[in-house]
Amino acid sequence: MMDNVTKFDAAKSNVEIKEQFDRVSRQYDAQRHTLVPCFDDFYAVAVENLNFPTTSSPRILDLGAGTGLLSQKILELYPKAQLTLVDLSEKMLDIARLRFEGLPNVTIKQADFTTFEMEINSYDAIVSSLAIHHLTDDNKRLLYNRIHPALKPDGLFVNAEQILADNDFMQDLYHKQWCNKIEHSTLSRQEINASYERIKLDKRATISAQLNWLKDAGFSQTDCLYKYYYFAVLWAMK
Repeated sequence: MMDNVTKFDAAKSNVEIKEQFDRVSRQYDAQRHTLVPCFDDFYAVAVENLNFPTTSSPRILDLGAGTGLLSQKILELYPKAQLTLVDLSEKMLDIARLRFEGLPNVTIKQADFTTFEMEINSYDAIVSSLAIHHLTDDNKRLLYNRIHPALKPDGLFVNAEQILADNDFMQDLYHKQWCNKIEHSTLSRQEINASYERIKLDKRATISAQLNWLKDAGFSQTDCLYKYYYFAVLWAMK
């Protein structure tokens, strides 16, 4: 249980994150290919490693879904999937509502995904993209421990995420490479500066730490399926 100070810090962080992403909601999708230089491979690896041999309409929960980019790519491969999108930012979800307008198999809920009630043994997959790195390490571990029982047997958890390097030298290399790419992009100075402000809210963790937390949560198989500097796709099977 979190003490009062920790609860206050978590609530303050949530407000800051919501405000940042509310502000960028209209430009979010257009900026993705630039701010995520490995965009195509990053999302492709996440989606192509969702396997549902026993159903054509898997039940999938998207945590921190934002504008629905990852869910859209899942629907392109699994058009009958029953998707639930959860995000804290109402304005980001407004974009998702437009994206999935008229689709009865998509449910959108505005909520804090760290406390969203997940039914036990209910989901064929739980996914997330570029969201969990906003949580403290303790809250990442708590979330992984909540995700595991919510999955059906052999259910999958796929997290397309920003990660921390194993040491300061490599982290500095990752950061310089990313900065170099966006500084030489078509983004405006204002957009670049806004992206620098958003990453100040990041609380990234290493791949090895997160794979260990997933194993501790009870997952039988875990791996990092893709990595490009500090973008990685983490995969786990119940």
